[in-house]
Amino acid sequence: MTHPYPSTVKIVDVGPRDGLQNESMPVPIPIKLKLIESLADAGITHIESASFVSPKWVPQMADSAEVMKRIFRKPGVTYSALVPNLKGLESAIESGTTEIAVFGAASEAFSQKNINCSIAESLKRFEPVMEQALVQGIKVRGYVSCVSGCPYQGETQVETVTHVAKTLFNMGCYEISLGDTIGTGTPLKTQHMLEHLIQQIPVSALAVHFHDTYGQALANIFAALQMGISVIDSSVAGLGGCPYAQGASGNVATEDVLYMLRGMGIHTGIDLEKIVAIGHEITSFLGCGIRSRAGKALYNGDSP
Repeated sequence: MTHPYPSTVKIVDVGPRDGLQNESMPVPIPIKLKLIESLADAGITHIESASFVSPKWVPQMADSAEVMKRIFRKPGVTYSALVPNLKGLESAIESGTTEIAVFGAASEAFSQKNINCSIAESLKRFEPVMEQALVQGIKVRGYVSCVSGCPYQGETQVETVTHVAKTLFNMGCYEISLGDTIGTGTPLKTQHMLEHLIQQIPVSALAVHFHDTYGQALANIFAALQMGISVIDSSVAGLGGCPYAQGASGNVATEDVLYMLRGMGIHTGIDLEKIVAIGHEITSFLGCGIRSRAGKALYNGDSP
């Protein structure tokens, strides 16, 4: 059963974290700070800015503490960071982080390959992190990876997605972001998954995080909007490739999402033209080219 489209949508831009962490070129702190602060100036109110995972695994995020300390924080903007364990939480707190994200998976194989433990063990690991964060007044967002499919075990069961999402929600995550990590989701499959989840978790506590590996991200987002979802993760300029498909697109581009939402009359409070300029600037630095179709068209002067 579909719902009326939301009148307002919150965009969570994950470019400074999920986007940059996949880039091989080291990005210096001043460039990261400019990217984050420019996104806030363009109207993005939630920016995933850093990750307190081991620098051995994600070298690009080794300077996260410094980045979080030095951000010029705009009132009304959330600057969040990914945290895998208590050590990461301590670093996040020390650097002034007010919201963290924890990440689980809806695939046993992915959980084992990605964080070397089962789904149940990963959720157990988050308990002390959640407790400590909530005591400190830090909000916690939960990620569920591989909600549509897994690179190692194929199709994901909707019952597993629901179990992981509900567990994170019951542990105290105020919002659960559903990640289609390999981009294999399609609109009807997305709606089927959401139908199950909405019976267990309030729709206002759900967000979607689609990858565009198979060109399905906008179609899936449209399907999620029909189900009443009003929080969308995206990445400026489509930063962040898919590590499982050579040369394939990863994160859906913020510009493409904004262009579609503007055409639907859905309010975001974000200046699309400013986002296009930011996307051009960061991809020029990286030398990787804009991965956003709307970003390319608007930057080249085409008028919609």
